[in-house]
Amino acid sequence: MMKPVFAKVGIFGIGLLGGSVALGLRERFLAEEVHAYDADPSALEDALALGVVDRTHTGLGSWIEELDMGVLAAPVRALAELGQQVARFTRPDSLWTDVGSVKAPIVAALGPALPNFVGSHPMAGSEKAGVEAAHAGLLENAVWVLTPTAETRPEALERLRALVRNLGAYPMDLAPELHDRLVARVSHLPYLLAVGLNRMVAQDEHRDLLMFLAAGGFRDLTRVASGSPRMSRDMVVANRAALQGAIEDLRAILLELENQLEDPETLLATAEEAKRTRDALPIVKRSLLPVMNELVVQVPDKPGQIARVSTALGEAGINIKNFEVLAIRDEGGAIRMGFGSLEEREAAKKVLEGIGYKVR
Repeated sequence: MMKPVFAKVGIFGIGLLGGSVALGLRERFLAEEVHAYDADPSALEDALALGVVDRTHTGLGSWIEELDMGVLAAPVRALAELGQQVARFTRPDSLWTDVGSVKAPIVAALGPALPNFVGSHPMAGSEKAGVEAAHAGLLENAVWVLTPTAETRPEALERLRALVRNLGAYPMDLAPELHDRLVARVSHLPYLLAVGLNRMVAQDEHRDLLMFLAAGGFRDLTRVASGSPRMSRDMVVANRAALQGAIEDLRAILLELENQLEDPETLLATAEEAKRTRDALPIVKRSLLPVMNELVVQVPDKPGQIARVSTALGEAGINIKNFEVLAIRDEGGAIRMGFGSLEEREAAKKVLEGIGYKVR
């Protein structure tokens, strides 16, 4: 069997993103053990019950010294303080990152505190929150921004790049300040717009009629307002300088559009430009196969493994609906398969374990 990239990984904050990273590590056999810390005991209980992590911790302590890697996935407002607290227990060779959506202040605070720290931000999310909404497919094919500085150790950056690729995402290097400016415009400002549009409806004297008439376009534009208000508030406040610049630019554009209402041809040209921009956005396809009917098989780096797995299941009369080869390294890799029913999946698990494979 292949050797995992990391023996022990710690997830600090086991919500949507932290839970999705944990599931990715487990499903792709990238970590031997995944540990979780969270200030909310119920979140830890859910993570264990859902099979997201192997062990949980309600406090910081010497167990952190055993980690080969740590992922700080707490809310943005708590990241710097949490990172400085865990720094008291870390090994000099352990790799550290965070997944916060604001980078400059976090990198400035934690770069000096954690020797192998690389700031990062997977551009993936959902209006749903909590570990119960986590799934490894959330990260697949997502752009994962890394924010190294001149002080970042090259070996730490390369290790994190490799991990991001093994999780099925695409690493992209950006300076922390540039990341914050860009994310203010494509993530944080849209959130404030969604809040503002909903506020406009809520304050209108015909609120009930407006809500009844709200169609798909309005729902799509305002979807992100359904996320956690507290976490979203902390996110935009932490990036307020970059966001204020984006708001000023948008204010000027709205005034321009208001003036174009008197000039239909110019407004048409502006709308056509907007359509070209929107149509050029890349389409990100993420894995959404039903978790209930999937399993992942760890395979060694030996010839004929795919044939051996397929033959064993074929001889047992089990039909494979979906088949995907996951990250392959020198030590081996993994295969993810989907089945038509839960019963077929469980039967396949029994067959493959019977011939010596490790299955999840």
